Amino acid sequence: MPSPRTRPAAALVLVSALAAVGLGPAAVPAAAATVPAGAGSYSDTRPAGTSGPTTNTGAPVTPKVTAAAQGKPVPTNDWWSSLAFQRYGDNPYSTPMYGHPLTYQAVSGGLEVGYPTSPAIVGDGRQYEFAHKRDLTLGLTGLNSPDTKADAWSDWTVTPYWSDGARTLRATIGHGMPFVYARGTGGDARITTATAPTVFADQGNVLGITVAGHHYALFSPSGTDWNVSGSTITAGLGGKDYFSVAVLPSTDALATYRKYAYSFVTGSAVSWSYDAGTVRATYGLTTEAREGTERGTLQALYRHQWLHTTDPLTPYTYVSPRGTMKVREGASFTTAQKAAATLPGLPGSGVDPARLRGYLNEVANSSDPFSGAVDTYWTGKALGKLAQLVPLADQIGEGAVRDKLLGLIKGRLQEWFTAGGATEFSYDKAWKTLTGYPASYGSDTELNDHHFHYGYYVYAAAIVAQYDPNWAADSAWGTMVKTLVRDTANPSRTDSSFPFLRGFDVYAGHSWASGHQGFAAGNNQESSSESTNLSAALVLWGAATGDTSLRDLGTYLLTTEGEAIAQYWFDADQQVFPGSFQHDTVGMVWGSGGAYSTWWTANPEEIHGINVLPVTSGGSLHLGARKDAIRRNIAEMERENGGPAVEWRDILWEFQSLADPGAAKAKWDAGHAGYTPEAGESKAHTYHWLTALDTLGAPDATVTGSIPTSAVFTKGTTRTYVAHNHGSTARTVTFSDGKSLSVPARSTASGNGTAGPGPDPDPEPGTGNTFQLRTGGTLTTATGAAAGADTLASAQGGNHDGTPNKPLVYVAKNINGTLRTGGSTAFRLQVDAGTSVGLGQQARISYDLTGDGTFDRTETYHYFATDPVTGWEEYAQSRGLKSATGTLGDLRGGTVRLEVWSAIGNGDARLQTGTDRSVVVIPYD
Repeated sequence: MPSPRTRPAAALVLVSALAAVGLGPAAVPAAAATVPAGAGSYSDTRPAGTSGPTTNTGAPVTPKVTAAAQGKPVPTNDWWSSLAFQRYGDNPYSTPMYGHPLTYQAVSGGLEVGYPTSPAIVGDGRQYEFAHKRDLTLGLTGLNSPDTKADAWSDWTVTPYWSDGARTLRATIGHGMPFVYARGTGGDARITTATAPTVFADQGNVLGITVAGHHYALFSPSGTDWNVSGSTITAGLGGKDYFSVAVLPSTDALATYRKYAYSFVTGSAVSWSYDAGTVRATYGLTTEAREGTERGTLQALYRHQWLHTTDPLTPYTYVSPRGTMKVREGASFTTAQKAAATLPGLPGSGVDPARLRGYLNEVANSSDPFSGAVDTYWTGKALGKLAQLVPLADQIGEGAVRDKLLGLIKGRLQEWFTAGGATEFSYDKAWKTLTGYPASYGSDTELNDHHFHYGYYVYAAAIVAQYDPNWAADSAWGTMVKTLVRDTANPSRTDSSFPFLRGFDVYAGHSWASGHQGFAAGNNQESSSESTNLSAALVLWGAATGDTSLRDLGTYLLTTEGEAIAQYWFDADQQVFPGSFQHDTVGMVWGSGGAYSTWWTANPEEIHGINVLPVTSGGSLHLGARKDAIRRNIAEMERENGGPAVEWRDILWEFQSLADPGAAKAKWDAGHAGYTPEAGESKAHTYHWLTALDTLGAPDATVTGSIPTSAVFTKGTTRTYVAHNHGSTARTVTFSDGKSLSVPARSTASGNGTAGPGPDPDPEPGTGNTFQLRTGGTLTTATGAAAGADTLASAQGGNHDGTPNKPLVYVAKNINGTLRTGGSTAFRLQVDAGTSVGLGQQARISYDLTGDGTFDRTETYHYFATDPVTGWEEYAQSRGLKSATGTLGDLRGGTVRLEVWSAIGNGDARLQTGTDRSVVVIPYD
């Protein structure tokens, strides 16, 4: 849902970079009023009577950047955008910017720096915030700049610039950075503190101070000295131009931080990849040594990052509005996550075709399927509603209804994709953004919510492309779709017409909605689900058009933001929201915290539903990974609401169905007759959704498919595998539990899966070669035991990667078997770390081929990093071999031994026994 704050402006001047990034041909020069784009076009001037970006008084505004940055696309909708977008005419510096762990605000004398560690509960208990409060100001003696400009930026860092004619200051800051790296000319380094500091270390050019209970270290060039006079601290720079300041997690960290004080960060970049159900991302900083040779640095990882990395972390932590941040010593780290599921439509399992046909006709035959929508947002919602129904009509053989819906979508998209009519897109050359007119919710004057609005257009276009590839060709309407993608989620850093990923904050893990970020609480995002709607649209558009790089970008964005939503909007692990904040969800995330509210209403249904809509098989299935959070969310909504949902009942039924499909379907059965669908919903879609999930079961995020357009559902003990093949030939989709599904060309298939093909990566239990674990240390082919669990002793903070330490040992003796040609060991082990963080379990399997006490083959597997959520997780041999010695041969009275231990961590874990879900499968007949 949009918010009354602001979003980007538009029209398009495309250059050769467009062709270079694979998102369409280069546009013609910007002299023409109308720029062709395939069969469509956009304008390079705004329609008469409309506005582009303005200040709060309505005065036109252009990017506030230095000469060095002139002409570069400014990443609006970022955590620091108020540096470049002067929304408030009386503030030429910035509003508070929340980098985490540090907060910042530009002022005439330099950069205010704070480290808020105590949350305040405001707004009748409806908002928590770690508001910016100055601990110190970093500047130069005498500096009195009339403004602050953005001088340089990268994926999550920015360098503000001050100049008063005699002095210049640049200060590089960023997400997760405990340092501020400053370069100044014309004056001495000056630090002014909010209160008189306490000095805890004085080493000449290195000074440790405590201000308001927070510890900082000040670093000036070697040979210089810091001088303290009351609340003013200065140091001559000795002919150099650099100094730095760091917030310390403790005073005893000074030596570690001193090591990196002169390794100045110069840039940041993320890279991502998708491979067979896993999304990997590497977050790296570039540095230069101002003194010495050290090129490393320190980074504080957010919760959504450290939960998914196996890279070593230090013991140092910081407080933040997103929960505990953990510090890594190094210039990069990598995360790995199971990819979020995406489908163009759910299977029609259990659906009554006649009933669905009636609901579909209600929409298709409506006198106004677009409900009077004229602006970009409400038109988008209407397009999304129709797009969700196309696969449903196709499922039940209603080709005429399907084609009618596709015709409605095409017609409206083509109206918007053609300049000169009542609706059009226009390119703003100053802000390098595309704005649709009529605009809404500040998408023009404040550059707000472009990802919310345009995600619906791209999603609808992806559904059209699935059924009519010719329509999606670059020579037809595909170029205009790609132009919207470039405005909202441009994958290129070298495109001179649009910024990289505009509103998606790769380090924070989610998007921001405000184009100008001009709030005391920083930037904000309300409808996170409309953000993931765009990501899902990229997956579907990329898959439908054969653009795997764009498909994989969408998968990275959807998977990353899905985890951020779980942690920061829904507090899924109950480790983020302060204990004094008495809510289980927030409607809005702010730089400073979160709020149980929306921009337009205090209605609990909409507070809870705004981060759910639009409900789609593309962008919503990821929510089903955290079922306890959904249950808490629904329970709170009903408490606050005084009963079940009334106004947005369909949205909240569909949300509940991702955890408890039967209960949600029962609510539909009892209440579907007398409700009005939410504006982006229809009875056809809601009925199909609830019925399908009641039949299939809830999404099962523990199993992933080998392509992004796949999903798994579990009801009781039965799994159903679903995949859509956009390609022109049949393919087999494999799943991480060893099952596979044959999917015809341009079709969705579903079923219970078959074993294979090829080696079974996570095997189903067999007969004579499958061994269950038994408490007491036995491996056995017997079945029917009661489920149990053994305790895996803590690693006690040590690193035992590859070397058993206090292992659980399970043995089977007197085994006879013939080695299967090409066979290999397989296993799946159910492990649970409870609520402990940073644990990893490791397995070693050994074979004594003759039972003589000497193990002829030993296989050690990479450890499995468990999550801190109660419940079993599956560790399988697909983690990969870490090492192996010896060779396999036939077993003649042989022994098989499994050892499992804690490779890392400071807590005990559990290993399930007595079930066919914890097994070792040996490659023997």
